Amino acid sequence: MTDMHSLEVFRHYDRSHWRLADLTLSDIDPARVRPEYVTLVKSAVMGESNVIAAVHGFLNEFVDDYDFSAFAVIWGQQEVQHHYAFTSWLQAVGETVDHRAVAAMRAPYDPGSTPSATLATNIISELTVNHIYRSTAAWVQEPVLADLLLRASRDEASHAREFRHFAAARLAAHPGELGSVLETLYFYTSTDTIRHPVSVFKSGLDALEGHETIDTGFQMFLDQMAASGELDELQGKIRKTFGSLTDLDLSTNGKVRRALAGTMA
Repeated sequence: MTDMHSLEVFRHYDRSHWRLADLTLSDIDPARVRPEYVTLVKSAVMGESNVIAAVHGFLNEFVDDYDFSAFAVIWGQQEVQHHYAFTSWLQAVGETVDHRAVAAMRAPYDPGSTPSATLATNIISELTVNHIYRSTAAWVQEPVLADLLLRASRDEASHAREFRHFAAARLAAHPGELGSVLETLYFYTSTDTIRHPVSVFKSGLDALEGHETIDTGFQMFLDQMAASGELDELQGKIRKTFGSLTDLDLSTNGKVRRALAGTMA
């Protein structure tokens, strides 16, 4: 019997993952801190704070899968680290986080239409944030924040690979769930804006009224930072990942629709 995949993930993270203490917050240059950065980081805090709800949902939905559940806990620790790293940067520049808004995100996510759809949703989530953090790091001029964004971006890329691993294993064992994966892909990549699970499932909460949300950061990214064609690049990367996952040509929305129709025939 081979080791659980989560054990390999744990060994890798334990050996190579960065720590909050690695951020040199004392080196922040106040002259380079712009109001837009504060807004972006508060938006990131709200996005990352959904980790508790997500882990809760994973453990509920994958109650019969120890390997993935163990990975979910490892993943959750890193996402909490992102939440608290961004919070620490805000505190270092004299800003605060409204913990009532954070607490409002606590309720667990409902299960997806299938477990494969849940895993697919999280592949999209990780690829999206990986892309935005990396692009934003090249845009900001405050070096400590740029360093933090790059660290978080690399983590999200690693997370996307692991969610893809577990999605591939799930589809191999449950090929009938392919349609739900394609449906998830189409939902998140068929519009001219950024769709993210936090936006879809956690918007409209009363506690978020007047507060930055993950959508605040996404819109600022599209309005101020994203180069021409960058949304297409992101969506193309997501489709390519799903193409490799399913062995299908999913390079356009039309091809995704046709593949989805094929699962219903």
